[in-house]
Amino acid sequence: MIIVPLKENETIEKALKKFKKKFEKTGVIRELRSRQAYEKKSVTKRTTLKKAIYRNMMQKKESGI
Repeated sequence: MIIVPLKENETIEKALKKFKKKFEKTGVIRELRSRQAYEKKSVTKRTTLKKAIYRNMMQKKESGI
């Protein structure tokens, strides 16, 4: 359960913004989407490897410039 402490004169919009930020950090939506369809282990390994390669490539580009 997510608890958002509120200050005295805080607006509802700010409280909602805090709640949304905390909710995104928990990763509930991401996990729910991943559980909608079964994905084989080989496919998940491949996608994580592709992401790692992409991140590595982008870091090399930034440091090389």
